[in-house]
Amino acid sequence: MTQTQTPARTWTEIKPPRKASVPEGLWLRCPGCAAMIYRRQVEASLNVCPECGHHFRISASQRVEQLADPGTFTRMFTGLETGDPLRFEDLKRYPDRVKAERRKSGNDEAILAGEAFIKGRPTVLSCLDLTFMMGSMGCVVGEVLTRAIEHATEKALPLVIVSCSGGARMQEAALSLMQMAKTSAALARFDDAGGLFISVLTDPTTGGVTASFAMLGDVILAEPKALIGFAGPRVIKQTIRQDLPPGFQRSEFLLEKGLVDRVVPRVELRDEIARIIDYTG
Repeated sequence: MTQTQTPARTWTEIKPPRKASVPEGLWLRCPGCAAMIYRRQVEASLNVCPECGHHFRISASQRVEQLADPGTFTRMFTGLETGDPLRFEDLKRYPDRVKAERRKSGNDEAILAGEAFIKGRPTVLSCLDLTFMMGSMGCVVGEVLTRAIEHATEKALPLVIVSCSGGARMQEAALSLMQMAKTSAALARFDDAGGLFISVLTDPTTGGVTASFAMLGDVILAEPKALIGFAGPRVIKQTIRQDLPPGFQRSEFLLEKGLVDRVVPRVELRDEIARIIDYTG
C-alpha cells in the first residue's frame, strides 16, 4: 500500500503580510544635530532645522522665493550659454556635464538675477545656485553678474548678491578666473556711482567667489555657521602644518575678526536687508 504524500506548500501560500510603507523623502536627518525631522516642518522653517537651527543648503530659486516679495521677481539676462573653448573632458565632456546639470537643477546656469522687491524696496537681486555645478563661477555666471551690477548702476538700485559657491569653475580654467576681475571692476564703477551693495554669504562661499565680489559688499551679511574662505581648512592645515582655531572659516569666526558685518539667521534676512536699504537710503 502506497502512502499518499502531502504536496509541498508553494511560495505564494506563505507570503508574509504586507507592511505599510513610508513614502521616501518624508523625513530627513539634520547634519547639525542628527535628529530625524519631518521634511515639511523644515520647509516651513525656511529650510532651517527646528531642533538646532542648522541652515540647510538651498537652491537659487528657493532663495529668490524666500527673499523677494511674492510675484515681484523679474528674471533678466537669460539666454546665455557657456562654450567649451578648452574642449575640457574629465569623466564626461564639459558640454555633456552642463546638459546634465541643467536637467538636474532645472536652471540653465548657476545663477538667477533680475529685479525684485524686498519688503517693498526695489532691488537688483542675484543668487548663485549651488545645485548647478556647486554654484561655480564660469563665463556665463560672470557675465550675468556683471550685467546685473551694471543694471543696478544704471537704474540707481540697491544690489543684493547671495553667494553660495565652490569657487571658479575648473572646466573653464583661466577664463573663469578672469570673471573675478570682471565682476570686481563692475562693482568699482557701481561704488563710484554711489550704489549700495549688500553681499550675503551662505554655506559654502569659497574659492574665487570669496576672493572677488563676495567680499566687496558695503555691508556683508552671513548666515550662521556658513563656511567662508578661499581654500578649505583641510588644505590650509596641511599647507601651514598647524592646528587651526576652533570655528575657523565659519561666519562667527569671521565676524569676530571683522571680515563680516553681521551674522543673520535666515528667518531675519529679509527684514535685515530692508533695514539696511532704508538706513543707507
